[in-house]
Amino acid sequence: MPHWLGKNPTEEQLKTLRSIEALALDVDGVLTNGGIIYGTAGMEIKRFDCKDGLGLRLWLKAGHEIAIVTGRESVAVSERAKDLGLKYVYQGCGDKKESLKRFSFESGIPLEKICVVGDDIIDIPMMAIAGLPVAVGDASREAQEAAQLIALKGGGLGAVREVIEYILKGQGLWEKVIAQYYE
Repeated sequence: MPHWLGKNPTEEQLKTLRSIEALALDVDGVLTNGGIIYGTAGMEIKRFDCKDGLGLRLWLKAGHEIAIVTGRESVAVSERAKDLGLKYVYQGCGDKKESLKRFSFESGIPLEKICVVGDDIIDIPMMAIAGLPVAVGDASREAQEAAQLIALKGGGLGAVREVIEYILKGQGLWEKVIAQYYE
């Protein structure tokens, strides 16, 4: 049975948290609330959460890596990734599991040291091979059952930030990466 992020981690979970070096994130339903708005001429608009964005910057500051793994292709995703300084972006993934393996190979980070955050059945294959599969709070029942941890917050509503804080605190890095804001 998955563990909700609001609880303190067990010793076994702390061991897993300490081993995580990378995040692999779905977009629609994880970095966004899953809604897609089409404008004129087919322009696609997505809403990203700023708290998630700061969390991603803090994750990078901690020396970790991030991959975006999404089944869709979107200029908005490319722009957001560029804005955050992300170098691993996999769009139009018909097979997210293979894209996760590619990220592992390209980054040199073993699958068991990657945390995957997903929200629906399309994410389950990559969640199944990750060291730490996590579902957002409003994920499908199937994705929640495939997860070891479930965020309290929903996709696009701070769930990614919640996951980042939880892992960095488990690694003893949270205070270090936020220290600059208290100086």
